[in-house]
Amino acid sequence: MTYKIVVSDTKVLDGETRAAVLGAVDATVETIAAKEPAAVARAVDGADALIVDAGTQVTAEVIDAADSLQVVGRAGIGVDNIDVRAAVEAGVAVVNVPDYSVEEVSTHTFALVLACLRKIPTFDRSVKNGEWEWSVGQPIHRLAGSTVGLVAFGKLASRFAAKLRGFDVDVVAYDPYVPEYRMGDLGVESATFETLLADSDIISLHAPLTDETRGMIDAGALDRMRDDALLVNTARGGLVDETALYDALVSGDLGGAGLDVREAEPPGESPLHDLDSVVCSPHVAWYSEASRVELTQTVTEDVIRVLRGEEPEEPENPIDPETGWF
Repeated sequence: MTYKIVVSDTKVLDGETRAAVLGAVDATVETIAAKEPAAVARAVDGADALIVDAGTQVTAEVIDAADSLQVVGRAGIGVDNIDVRAAVEAGVAVVNVPDYSVEEVSTHTFALVLACLRKIPTFDRSVKNGEWEWSVGQPIHRLAGSTVGLVAFGKLASRFAAKLRGFDVDVVAYDPYVPEYRMGDLGVESATFETLLADSDIISLHAPLTDETRGMIDAGALDRMRDDALLVNTARGGLVDETALYDALVSGDLGGAGLDVREAEPPGESPLHDLDSVVCSPHVAWYSEASRVELTQTVTEDVIRVLRGEEPEEPENPIDPETGWF
């Protein structure tokens, strides 16, 4: 049987690996640039499988338009761009790659923390402008002895917590779906959201984007944080109200922010970009050459397994729409 596989991800997936996996089966591969639901719906007509990135919206409209669709493969971890419930109700499996960038994201989170805390971008710009002055980065606070708060405690946050060992910090976490003993195994203390906001010097976001978490870092949450606290987001941009974040930073109610993800991607012009207290990267925490190959191989192989009537290799696939936070 010849399968028709539509791929809307041409940047994240490794082309050589994708070709090697899909070339081993009887499949025709069509690459599309469509991102919006109406265009994607037209593109998947007659398709057996669809592989997408974070920017491609797979809505109920798309699912309804694809009579032959059997599986949607998300080239990444988060599935907030896919209507998983509509897919499952239509008999379409949704698979993702939940483990592929745990090392990369946890490392990038640490990099943003240190860049913000030690004012590395500020010093870099200063030196390149011909200056040689330590005071341009004032004030700088010591990492040792601080409290790091993790919002959600899945695989990425757990790995970040493990990397914090040896830095003489206290780590607390808020996650209503994770038992305290799992946190305790890594020396992490369970906390309420309110307590985490009030007590943390550094807050790192690791929650998926759901109806429950969207906009959870709003003006009220920012107001409850310490005035010198750092906020780091390598999860989903929609967790943070960027207007409220800007207001908190310029008013001195927040010390700084490290942002790998944004409300809109790409963000375009933003007043946040004018602030030395904000360090940005272009949703790249997932990336290394190894993670890109692993991502491509895993998602394409699991898509093929579903098409063949086999169980996906990833034990968490296919995704259950009743599952809460990851």
